[in-house]
Amino acid sequence: MKYLFIGGTGNMSMYITKQLLQDGHTVVLVNRGSRNEELDAIGGDVRYITADINKEEEKVAEAIKDEFFDAVADFIVFNTDQAARDFRLFQGKCNQYLVLSTASVYKKPLTSPYVTEGTPLANPYWTYSQNKTKMEAWLMERYSEDGFPVTIIRPSHTYGDHYFPVAVEGRYGGYQILLRMLQGKPVIVHGDGTSLWTFTHSSDFAKGFIGLLHNVHAIGEAFHITSDEQVTWDQMYQVAAEELGVKAKIVHITSDFLSDVDPRGFMRGTLTGDKANSVIFDNTKLKRAVPGFEATVRMDQGIRETVRFIMSHQELYHEDPEFDAWCDAVIEAREEAVRLVKEKLR
Repeated sequence: MKYLFIGGTGNMSMYITKQLLQDGHTVVLVNRGSRNEELDAIGGDVRYITADINKEEEKVAEAIKDEFFDAVADFIVFNTDQAARDFRLFQGKCNQYLVLSTASVYKKPLTSPYVTEGTPLANPYWTYSQNKTKMEAWLMERYSEDGFPVTIIRPSHTYGDHYFPVAVEGRYGGYQILLRMLQGKPVIVHGDGTSLWTFTHSSDFAKGFIGLLHNVHAIGEAFHITSDEQVTWDQMYQVAAEELGVKAKIVHITSDFLSDVDPRGFMRGTLTGDKANSVIFDNTKLKRAVPGFEATVRMDQGIRETVRFIMSHQELYHEDPEFDAWCDAVIEAREEAVRLVKEKLR
């Protein structure tokens, strides 16, 4: 089979690309080439179109003018304009077009923690999710009206070697959280730390995604791909701390407060609109389309592997002093509030 991926070397897509190459497929990647050397090291029939597709659509069109693909997947499309560009590029040039949406499109607040692909799409808190919802609707119109062979994929919180998954984070991901733990500093967990969440390892996501490639049951459909395991946020942080050889010092702070004091204004979406909710994903639809699919990496296993990988690769040490100072200020404010209330009640 011959596949074209836009991106193809990210947190989720790298696992997919590597597996397809190992299985003997041809993979054409459209990207800027920042991590392609990892694929060169494993070999296989991989080809590159080095381009920023958001700025160089004509270059990509010229490169594929005589090509046809069993499937095309875009891992970095975020809005309807980008989806329309893909439609222009790939209509009539593939048997299937897979687009990465997000499980955060589902209704918030949830009326039930059990989520299926039929759960309404309505997230009033996060522009990112709203843009993805509009993109999905536009692409399904192209399927209905133009026969564009769309498959919508909704990943949730997916992590791998390079990415430690947290909810309260700064600009550069979760490394600063690991560093705070190593320094003996407290880390912030939203709510009371007991809400249920699903962490999906990228290798498990890859199993489901590859099973949907060139799959007749996937055309015109949407699927989320997640683990069936639910854990609490406190459990995840405690596992990470244990792998670092320290004790997690967790400070619980409400999501609303964190959103109110977030200087970037992101946490209203990422917490209230997503990770603050207890969510249990029903993967029945995926398992019907991909018989035998099972996510096999437990959270404690996967998180330990991720922590080990990050701590053994200094190029992944992305310190974030602004976020670190913000955490200190938020924790100090909580402690001061507790002191003031107790003082008034004496």
